[in-house]
Amino acid sequence: MRSGELGLNRSAVLGRYLFSAAAGQVDEFGEVPGVITLMEQREWEPVTGVRLIGFGISFGLFLLLIFRSEPGFVFLLDHANLLFHEAGHPAVGLFSSRLETYGGTLGQLVFPVVLAVSFWRKGQVLGFAAACIWFFENWFNIARYMADARALELPLVGGGDHDWNTIFTRWDVLQYDSRIAAAVRLIGWLGIAATCAWAIWRSWQDRRRSAVEADVVGAV
Repeated sequence: MRSGELGLNRSAVLGRYLFSAAAGQVDEFGEVPGVITLMEQREWEPVTGVRLIGFGISFGLFLLLIFRSEPGFVFLLDHANLLFHEAGHPAVGLFSSRLETYGGTLGQLVFPVVLAVSFWRKGQVLGFAAACIWFFENWFNIARYMADARALELPLVGGGDHDWNTIFTRWDVLQYDSRIAAAVRLIGWLGIAATCAWAIWRSWQDRRRSAVEADVVGAV
């Protein structure tokens, strides 16, 4: 590490400490409470090489499952999504009968979002990434449903109306169901790719930070 970079790092650490001291946020031992530090800037748990490899293996198996499953329907995972989908209809229907049709799609997206927020609050990088991947995997299933809006070939749980046939008819875009489905499927893949890239970037940042800290300790 160059002397200029070392000076900047020391200055940044000293600046944060002095700011906390001025605000009365330093305890009797001269330490800045961890809670205050987390309030100033979210701290993610470090992504070690072993954890990243485990995540990569799991993601590889997930991709294998996607490609070996029926297009737009991943075995077990989309059965769970279907349960959330069906639960979303009556949940939204409590507030608006007109919006109840959208409740299924919202239901299967809300649960991964809730899980992602939970991991985000805990600062768990790979848990957050896994929840985001689940969220974007749902888009494949939604695209499958959209593409069937005119064909009406998919079996519906309990019969009833076809959500996306109803929605696209309202929007007067029923003739574009396949194109819209393709765009939604693409968004799903882009979201998964971005999530994986972010997890790898976090791991790289952690490795870089560890190297900087080692240099600072060595210089001191």
